[in-house]
Amino acid sequence: MTDHAVLADLYEEYEFLDADDRYRLLIDLGRALEPMPDALKTDATLVRGCSAAVWVYPTVLDADSADGGRLHFLADSNAAITKGIIALVLLTVQDRAPAAIAATDIESALSPFDLRNQLSSNRTQGIPNMIALIRETASRYS
Repeated sequence: MTDHAVLADLYEEYEFLDADDRYRLLIDLGRALEPMPDALKTDATLVRGCSAAVWVYPTVLDADSADGGRLHFLADSNAAITKGIIALVLLTVQDRAPAAIAATDIESALSPFDLRNQLSSNRTQGIPNMIALIRETASRYS
């Protein structure tokens, strides 16, 4: 199943949940993220503008392949719901070629979740910065 299919399935579940259960779903998504080693949680990997601490670290898979490889992001946050939001964002880009990531409309992929209206502004204010960092990373590797 592709990550976009997973995202669509998640939305089908999400849309029928009440606010408390939506928070729980996001928390569960965050818990399922691949662990990020503490050594990578540095000022250099910190996403600016987030109310919670958010770290994103890119790695390259299959760098020797003809297309230059795929980007795999390690990410973490010190806030459970924010970590779930990170997981949603990563579902749109994880393990894709840099050019594919640059062409992905992450905001549109996340728009059905209506995070801005479902969560407080403090929880969503860093999403554009996280998306910008992912796009900048993809551009560097393209």
